Amino acid sequence: MLKLYLLLAALFPITAQAAEIRMVTESYPPFNYREGSTYKGSSVEQVELLMKYAGIEYAMEMMPWARALFLAENREMHCVFTTVHNKERDGRFKWVEPLLTSRTVLIRKAGSPADPKTIEEAKDFRVGTQRDDFTQTILEENDFPRIDLATDLQLTLKKLMTGRIDLMPISEKYYERLKREGQPIEATVVLAEDIYSIACNPSVPDELIDHMQKNLDSLIADGTQAAVFEKYGLASE
Repeated sequence: MLKLYLLLAALFPITAQAAEIRMVTESYPPFNYREGSTYKGSSVEQVELLMKYAGIEYAMEMMPWARALFLAENREMHCVFTTVHNKERDGRFKWVEPLLTSRTVLIRKAGSPADPKTIEEAKDFRVGTQRDDFTQTILEENDFPRIDLATDLQLTLKKLMTGRIDLMPISEKYYERLKREGQPIEATVVLAEDIYSIACNPSVPDELIDHMQKNLDSLIADGTQAAVFEKYGLASE
């Protein structure tokens, strides 16, 4: 019996690792970005750590957001991050969270005449965001009439700085990071308060989701998550 028990114990982690998870994400610094051939960011590091400690095999790839979200929803054993957990997405994925919590704010180029004080006033302006990003859903749910869609955040930011759009929504943490780096931008109104997560295709076994969640919980409890936030210039909650 003892030999059988030891054999089963040895096989258990292999069972948990049997199917590789594909982690897909976009370039959205400081949460996820590429530096040369290396992936970096506060969310990237958390994902790497929790997957390592959970003993789960995975591969990571960066791509445009719309494709990353599509793959996580439609391909088995795919997960996407850093993903806002909202009502519209809730039942479509299995969730591991939080990688961070943050408010979403509308920003403008510093000195721009676009300076709304309410969401209703913001509707008078051209607002840009990334296609299939959660902010597109927020803008549509609030009946923004002029939404300009780009393939990624950096293109949206470029449009803001060149006057092609008046406002854009971003994480408040990222806004604070850009301000510290000297970007000439200003926050206007708050759009939402959000939980940013790992969203996994329903095919990912509950056992693996539980392993991932427990290890993320440990990163939060032992202060690792806060240290990662500090490393990337993000104020911890």
